Amino acid sequence: MSFSLAVRCRSLVSPFCRAFQNRALLTPVPPPRGDITTPEAFLKAIGRSAETKITFDTWDGLWKANGLSLKKAGVAVRDRRYILWAMERYRQQQEPSDYAHEAKPKKKIRGHGPAVQFGKRIRSRRRK
Repeated sequence: MSFSLAVRCRSLVSPFCRAFQNRALLTPVPPPRGDITTPEAFLKAIGRSAETKITFDTWDGLWKANGLSLKKAGVAVRDRRYILWAMERYRQQQEPSDYAHEAKPKKKIRGHGPAVQFGKRIRSRRRK
């Protein structure tokens, strides 16, 4: 009787506790392969000068990192998202040369809709 009650209680509590677990600890650490044997080599391979934004001492330290630890290290949001995205691709056995890409350049024309067309301000629209 008490065993079935314990199983029922565990099944009710388990889904709620799982949300609080660190998911980075649950994901496997991929082995180094090819030219990528150190965290610096991986960060250099994914580009966007990620190796200058954060450093890791060990291979396991890189793969145990999550968004919160990168935020505490002072990495910007776009760079955090890119690094974590690239890490997941590497876990899925893809080579960084296949998926690494540069960031989008800044917009050159910042306007409000049709007031700017082809880089020139339309003069027929007056501002009040």
